[in-house]
Amino acid sequence: MTLIRCGGHFAGGTVLHWADGAGGKGALLTGDILQVAADKRHVGFMRSYPNYMPLSPAVVTRIVERLQPFAFDRIYGAFWDRIVPEGGKTAVSRSAKRYIEAITGHGPADSEP
Repeated sequence: MTLIRCGGHFAGGTVLHWADGAGGKGALLTGDILQVAADKRHVGFMRSYPNYMPLSPAVVTRIVERLQPFAFDRIYGAFWDRIVPEGGKTAVSRSAKRYIEAITGHGPADSEP
């Protein structure tokens, strides 16, 4: 097991990488550094969840970069029912792209008809 200091909603925000988790495909135990979304296909990024304060695109990019060297298929979030059961690494990349597009106003939903 390896601790990965990602930062995020606080400077010391850390996730645990479990190389043997998910049947040897790797797993992340993220707490609320990467919050597993209700659809269990995405994760969220926030500076403060209770105060609805978003993270900057630069911080989200840094989190993704720090996770890049690690193989993981499953993500265990902060709550017992919040698990990305498979495709975890893709879910993080997809979620970061979606988040950055939304926070910067440069996503498909923001284009002119």
